[in-house]
Amino acid sequence: MNDRHAPPPGVSASSLEDARRQRWALMLLWITPALWAVNYIVARKAPGVAEPHMLAAARWALAGLVLCLLAGHELWRHRVQVLKVWPQYMVLGFFGMLVCGAWVYEGARSTSAMNIALIYSASPVLIALGAVVWLGERFSWRQAVGVLLAMAGVLHVIVRGQWLALGSVVWVPGDGWIVLAMLSWAAYALLLKKWVSPLSPTARLAATCIGGVIVLLPPALWEWAQADRPPWGWAATGLAVTAGLVPGVGAYLAYSFSQKVLGASRVAASLYLGPLYAAFAAWGVLGEPLGAHHAAGAALILPGIYLVTRPAR
Repeated sequence: MNDRHAPPPGVSASSLEDARRQRWALMLLWITPALWAVNYIVARKAPGVAEPHMLAAARWALAGLVLCLLAGHELWRHRVQVLKVWPQYMVLGFFGMLVCGAWVYEGARSTSAMNIALIYSASPVLIALGAVVWLGERFSWRQAVGVLLAMAGVLHVIVRGQWLALGSVVWVPGDGWIVLAMLSWAAYALLLKKWVSPLSPTARLAATCIGGVIVLLPPALWEWAQADRPPWGWAATGLAVTAGLVPGVGAYLAYSFSQKVLGASRVAASLYLGPLYAAFAAWGVLGEPLGAHHAAGAALILPGIYLVTRPAR
């Protein structure tokens, strides 16, 4: 009896499996930036529902629990090495989970999801620049032009395109919080490069989540003790679960799978879709208006990122 699942003549089972993995990776290439963009929507929904540090702590506690279940055996096997460098995971947790988590939610109280996405999209430029200054990597004139373009785009978004009337610009504190979060994400990425680890990416992120929850606990408990905080309810739980599973665990696992199958450079290019997805989500879900300064900022930031991160010939 013929097996209908058997590969065609001349085609090996491993070739079919590789083709299937390629299809899944290519599909996830378009989905992953949308998963990350969900966090911008969560940030804008959070004010009045959950305090920033409480939401970030709940988000990363859930993500860390899921990741520890996936990589628990590896973490136990390398427990001596992990405990030996535990301050590193505390520092990574501070930059990656506290600043890039809670401070984004703090900034979302007064700025838009579009601004968050566009300002955050300049972080690869700072990572490349920091790698030159701190890690000794080479920097070309093309990358220098990219840095100038991307930074000009970020500033254009922050000043809302009113370069000739800066005195009349209404400055929004939230943009400042997001700029700090962007700088922190660059520091987080550079420290990941500098501090070599025997752990797999999944286990390392799980350990970082533990460090992040530890540093988030004191400010989260302080927010909990405030009399005027909103009560934690089902809406806050829904935001924490969404942020922990979708842009946390889901986006990370999808990105790791695509990178393993397609290679780092092809997958990194997909991140340029993040601001575009976030802008449409903010417009469709939150009703945020699309401004000319958003389009002009994106027109500067995205080519700038491309020039900085494009592999050298």
